[in-house]
Amino acid sequence: MKLKFLFLLFPFLCFCQIPAYYSPVNFNTTGNELKNQLTELITNTHTTFLPYTSNETDTWDVIKLTDLNPENTNNVFLIYGWDDNDQTVINDRTRNKELTCNSSSCFGRWNREHIYPRSLGIPNLGFEFAGSDVHNLRSADSFINETRSNRAFDFGAGTNSYITFGGFWYPGDEWIGDVARIVMYMYVRYPSQCEAIRVGIGPTSYSDFGDMPNIFLEWNMLDPVSQHERNRNDILQTIQGNRNPFIDNPFLATLIWNGPQAEDSWNILSVNNSASDAVTIYPTITYDYINISNQQNQEVEYSVYNYVGQFIQSGTTSDKINLAECVPGMYIIKLHTQGGVKTYKVFRK
Repeated sequence: MKLKFLFLLFPFLCFCQIPAYYSPVNFNTTGNELKNQLTELITNTHTTFLPYTSNETDTWDVIKLTDLNPENTNNVFLIYGWDDNDQTVINDRTRNKELTCNSSSCFGRWNREHIYPRSLGIPNLGFEFAGSDVHNLRSADSFINETRSNRAFDFGAGTNSYITFGGFWYPGDEWIGDVARIVMYMYVRYPSQCEAIRVGIGPTSYSDFGDMPNIFLEWNMLDPVSQHERNRNDILQTIQGNRNPFIDNPFLATLIWNGPQAEDSWNILSVNNSASDAVTIYPTITYDYINISNQQNQEVEYSVYNYVGQFIQSGTTSDKINLAECVPGMYIIKLHTQGGVKTYKVFRK
């Protein structure tokens, strides 16, 4: 889904150990305890606050660095864009970095897109602090930016971005992971001002406290981190001081909010889930029962939710879950094991 580039500005990640930046964090914790530690880390290391627009170095200048296309460093990537080869300007995927609309008309030019819209923050993000945090800013075609406006993100499919049937926004297949990890960063960095549930449509049944929409956890798993995201993260650490943890390791989102297991970039944290891995379910399509494959024969607490996140039933079992009384449709089952929480989608026929 992502285009892969062999281009790295500042080598940071080691795929066999946790980077030194995260040394203050206790990764034996999960859930809100881990989230709060990451909030403290990325807040304390956020030492430089950029002006939104200024005669000195501002967010325009920084985006010209963070969003460069490594295959053509005269151009920046345009989030939500998908085609450089047709005759339609507004859907361009890249554009000359100097074609900004900060000093001229905007057609065929790019401007700064707030992935987490300013107007949806409580309070409004404004143009300082959260409003000028470049982890949340991406270059975008001005018309596409205007079309997205402050629409919350919605499920969809296809290379192009578009307004969904419900009037929400699908960013295009290439960008779903980028969007998810930016929203997660904004929520962890500004937890009271930038709640994730304000910018994502659909159920929140994966997360224990209903604070992370399922859509972002699924996008984080489906669309792996791109080299472009890693480059941005490295550059922004040198300029702002802090990093987006979910770019460094998408599995952190799984540890905090559960949901489908994302890639563990460090190949370490997921090892802690070995006890959980000993328990799984089958089949995922059934008329009545879901069986528990339970190598340790342990009692497992379970919860069942429908697709919109409404609680259906819960209990304790070591062998099966009865869905015979449920109406046909898709359900989400959460298993609470010794190793943590695992989430599954199943279908009752």
